[in-house]
Amino acid sequence: MGTIKRTFANSLTGTGKLDATNLDSNIPAANIADASVTNVTTLPESLGQAIKSVAGSPPSQAVGDIWYNTITGTLKNYVTVAAAWAAGGNLSNSFAGRIGFGTQTAALVAGGYPPPVSPISSVTEEYNGASWSPGGSMNTVRAIGLGFGTQTAGVAFGGSTTWSPGFTGQTGATEEYNGSAWTTVNPYGVNLYYGGAVGTQTAGINVGGLFTDSSPNQLATTKEYDGTNWTSGGNINTVGNARRGSGTQTAALAASKAPGPSGPTTVTEEYNGTSWTSVNPSNTTSAYRGVSTGGSQTASLLFGGSPSTTVTEEYDGTSWAINPATLGTPVGSSSQIGGGTATAAIMPGGELNPPGAGTNITQEYTGAFNAIKTVTTS
Repeated sequence: MGTIKRTFANSLTGTGKLDATNLDSNIPAANIADASVTNVTTLPESLGQAIKSVAGSPPSQAVGDIWYNTITGTLKNYVTVAAAWAAGGNLSNSFAGRIGFGTQTAALVAGGYPPPVSPISSVTEEYNGASWSPGGSMNTVRAIGLGFGTQTAGVAFGGSTTWSPGFTGQTGATEEYNGSAWTTVNPYGVNLYYGGAVGTQTAGINVGGLFTDSSPNQLATTKEYDGTNWTSGGNINTVGNARRGSGTQTAALAASKAPGPSGPTTVTEEYNGTSWTSVNPSNTTSAYRGVSTGGSQTASLLFGGSPSTTVTEEYDGTSWAINPATLGTPVGSSSQIGGGTATAAIMPGGELNPPGAGTNITQEYTGAFNAIKTVTTS
């Protein structure tokens, strides 16, 4: 075979690892003297002394490790694959303002409206990680309502039932989903829409929201659901109608808010089951309405929003940082799937802005991860 140029050998460290800053899983063709060589099938003696030969893969790997797999006759390395958004299965309907909960591989969306807003819907769709299928319809039509739980044990509440124009007919009706049908249960106690909700069917929480289309209309209240009744929790410090939540009833995170007396903000607060504490703000003020979240109080995502943006931010329990992964399509007023994780989130449907039309696309987020790659020429 052709010889390996010194430029490749120089990227080896004294420990037999490749310098990760110079490694992209490919050996450029320019680094190989013989242009007819397309794959490394055997190692020259000098390189073999620096790189281990393994029948398969080493029992454990660290980023930057490189070895020769004697079974497949290929050069392998262990690298970090960057976080990214990718397309998922399309929804049946191009709705915005839907209620959503579940996970990336078992999600649910319900209600919503087809922009630029005509009849508000009660339709439910379920996702299996690849495609959407019909579920049972809600008893109360609603848009921009709230929800939490899993695909087989979820809660939907609040929302607007009419458009006249403007969202009207706010409701506090609460329904539970069992994986096939919705059942009306005890109401929220306040007619509201927007807000931030997260949790399980027996331990959920909602913070903030709007109770009318007139001003002032923003709620600072928190309510907790125990599977039967709604009870009051601690008030949020900064009122905001389009909060987005992640975490649990006793360790929740509320981020962002829509326009109010102080305008859109990047406010973030944490809840300990009793009271809210203001923490470091997010970075993106444009993602204030219809923004989506996923994860826990110490590892959460914030993405999308209206005016539509492709920005993704990541929270580590202390601070927000812009994630290099961006949405493929800027979408606002999407379904909040707060039950997702900071490494496996989902953004189904929503509203394009401009031109303000609805979309049925689903976007899936995969966080950075380490993996074994085959080193080939390019």
